Amino acid sequence: MNCTVLTPEKEIYSGNIVSVKVPGINGQFEILNGHAPIVSALGEGVIRIITDNNETEKFDISRGFIEVINNEVSLLVQGV
Repeated sequence: MNCTVLTPEKEIYSGNIVSVKVPGINGQFEILNGHAPIVSALGEGVIRIITDNNETEKFDISRGFIEVINNEVSLLVQGV
């Protein structure tokens, strides 16, 4: 699945991923291939992306939003 992470200033990540764990406002959750469509607010914490090369990318955020539609993950975040 494809993932894009954007801040108000720039794009900080774009690529194919296996999974992404995000700090939801009610707790951490993970998005995997084939996940149902979702839009959710994010709280303070760490975004952990596992790329299709089995590498880990981490971003500390203060807040944001995640949208998942048809294996396209979009993260709009602040505080990176």
